[in-house]
Amino acid sequence: MKINVVKNVLQANDIVADKNRRAFQEGQVLAINLISSPGSGKTTLLEKTIPALDEQGPSIVIVGDLQTTRDAERVAGSALQVTQINTGMSCHLYANQIAESLPGLDLDQAAFLFIENVGNLVCPGEFDLGENLKVVLLSIPEGDDKVAKYPTVFRAADLVLLTKIDLLGAFNYDLVRVEEDLRKLNPVAPLLPFSATTGQGMEEWLGWLKEQRGTKVGAQAKFFNA
Repeated sequence: MKINVVKNVLQANDIVADKNRRAFQEGQVLAINLISSPGSGKTTLLEKTIPALDEQGPSIVIVGDLQTTRDAERVAGSALQVTQINTGMSCHLYANQIAESLPGLDLDQAAFLFIENVGNLVCPGEFDLGENLKVVLLSIPEGDDKVAKYPTVFRAADLVLLTKIDLLGAFNYDLVRVEEDLRKLNPVAPLLPFSATTGQGMEEWLGWLKEQRGTKVGAQAKFFNA
């Protein structure tokens, strides 16, 4: 019975996720689901990314947290719109929570929709929100064993950002191990070293977003700067 319940929850979620996907397509926005452990740098990434994407078009942000609006407040000054979803006891966002947020968002005025999921590497990888892309952040201080420990989310990733790479020298961190573990699960997702402090990887990250928007949304989409 428990397995059936889980399947029913996932199936119901997928139905709503498909509706979200159609809304994103109609709005010509690239929707990115940002997933990581707490403290890996999702909000800092958005603080750096959104202003740098201005020439490619405005960004909308949906922030998921158990409590508070602190992360949403941090990106409110640079994003076109920000919506906060407080999940209470839930460790991830559901597609219906995204769907309930969409009527208040001007998707037709944006090029990007960033969904900052609840800090967790366990659950978010299993729940489709209708996004175009899953980007998983893995920070150096977390240790080099997380890819092997949390295979589901890394298997689903379209890109893995190795954040806080400027701290590499302060930790006994095996980059080769991380790469090998990732390739066993996911042969195609790029692994991009990134530092919000030094700017390492920012140019590659922005270029990847532009390339993905051209591929997923189309080079003829609004705001697209070829």
